[in-house]
Amino acid sequence: MAVITTLVLLSWITITNAIPGTGRGFVGRVDPEDSGMIKVDKTTSDALQSGLTTVFLPIVYIFVFVVALPTNAMAIWVFVFRTKKKHPSSIYMANLALSDLLFVIWIPLKISYHLNGNDWIYGEAMCKLYVSFFYGNMYCSVLFIASLSMQRYWVVAHPLSQQRKNNKMAVIVCACIWAFIWLSTTPLYLYEHTAHLADLNITTCHDVSVIHDSKDPFPSVQYPYYYFMFTALVVFLVPCVLIVVAYVLLLRSLDSSMGDGAAGKNRRRAVQLIATVLLTFLLCFLPSNIMLVVHYSLLKDGSENNFYAFYVTALCLSSLNSCLDPFIYYFVSEDFRDHVKNTLLCRSSRTVERMRVSFSSLKYSRKSQAYMSDSGNTQSSSC
Repeated sequence: MAVITTLVLLSWITITNAIPGTGRGFVGRVDPEDSGMIKVDKTTSDALQSGLTTVFLPIVYIFVFVVALPTNAMAIWVFVFRTKKKHPSSIYMANLALSDLLFVIWIPLKISYHLNGNDWIYGEAMCKLYVSFFYGNMYCSVLFIASLSMQRYWVVAHPLSQQRKNNKMAVIVCACIWAFIWLSTTPLYLYEHTAHLADLNITTCHDVSVIHDSKDPFPSVQYPYYYFMFTALVVFLVPCVLIVVAYVLLLRSLDSSMGDGAAGKNRRRAVQLIATVLLTFLLCFLPSNIMLVVHYSLLKDGSENNFYAFYVTALCLSSLNSCLDPFIYYFVSEDFRDHVKNTLLCRSSRTVERMRVSFSSLKYSRKSQAYMSDSGNTQSSSC
């Protein structure tokens, strides 16, 4: 968590010096002498060669790849193969981890792109796939976290309800989310994302917006404009409201059950979960969605855009959700917590099972705060 905070602070320091002057974001015009080439202004050219895009962004993506790949792969392994009793929470978290993993495996291409001076060498089709996986992961995460949050509230508020163990409903919800995300990313395939810049002799991917008519720029950006307006309002804002409502009701339900001995522990864990989800939204999802709306609204009107450094930084920081999601698994899933602890302590699955059998045959004494066998011998509960 401290590393993520450091990256955020570095981002604000970097963007204050990254792109001097004003402009209209990364906007390109078709070269009148060669229709296959794009001309950009000096501000855009300087930004594409600045330390923000060629040093800071790849550092963040490398950090995301190194952290998110093993943690989410381990999460999928735990939820699919190590969790003996499946429940809706594990189904939602397994799908959330899968979404993160599908995004993370594309990050090496993005790292190579920025380290290569923002030169995309993998073609238009691969650029479109990367962009669709990038935004698909963002909005998949939002929807799965919303589903998980509402499910957590229902478990606490209605502990005797059979719906809290309805795995079939969880599978249907997850299938609907995947289908919705797959269909909603269709507009991202309907326009070109790459642009070959004449002056820099590089090909950008999802960085330069090509405007064909300066007097009427909207037709050139209508597909991304409609897509990001829809996703920001429907796929981000609505689930965000549902998450806030679910956690407010969750805390109220825990307050009403404070007489229960386990209520204090459950409340602390719920507060930790809420803090993690709020951090994910405030750091990863909120800035990027705000900047996407601002960016494409300005492009649509042909207005000046002096926030492009914040825009590209917000999009980069949104990838950190793949690193924060494992904290959600840790606070929600006891199986995931146990597996992480056993992995860090180098315990094998056979050793863990042997310990469980051993402790199940012992009786716990509140007076001595230790486990005692039937013969009266005391054994330590520490591992």
